[in-house]
Amino acid sequence: MGQTAAVLNLLTDLAFNILIFFVVLASSEPEKGRPQKVPSANKDKATDNQPQNIEVTLTRTTVAVNGTNVPVDDVAAKLKPLLAGKTKPEDRIVVVRVAPGSKDTPYQHWIRVTGQVERAGGVVTVQLEEEQTVGVK
Repeated sequence: MGQTAAVLNLLTDLAFNILIFFVVLASSEPEKGRPQKVPSANKDKATDNQPQNIEVTLTRTTVAVNGTNVPVDDVAAKLKPLLAGKTKPEDRIVVVRVAPGSKDTPYQHWIRVTGQVERAGGVVTVQLEEEQTVGVK
């Protein structure tokens, strides 16, 4: 009878654990998680019409805003009209990059220009590398 009681005890414990497991799984309150936005195909067409980010290109001694050379002290004045009316941070992004072949751009020049971008209300984003896909015919 000792072995039968031990097996019965084991089965009772197992049944109790299974019962608890299913009670926990079947709780009536849904678990709250972090809300996420899932993009839809309709919104993708709307993002194609969004304006491109403003681009500031640095060389060792010059600054260009969207391809037009600008004196360093006039960068903020050039950017303010381009950023006017943009209230969302993602709309005020200004991409700052070093021109190809100008890897020796002084740090002080970089800081001075990014300071001008921030004074104009832009959000500085750094472009370190540009990836290109080249097709072979």
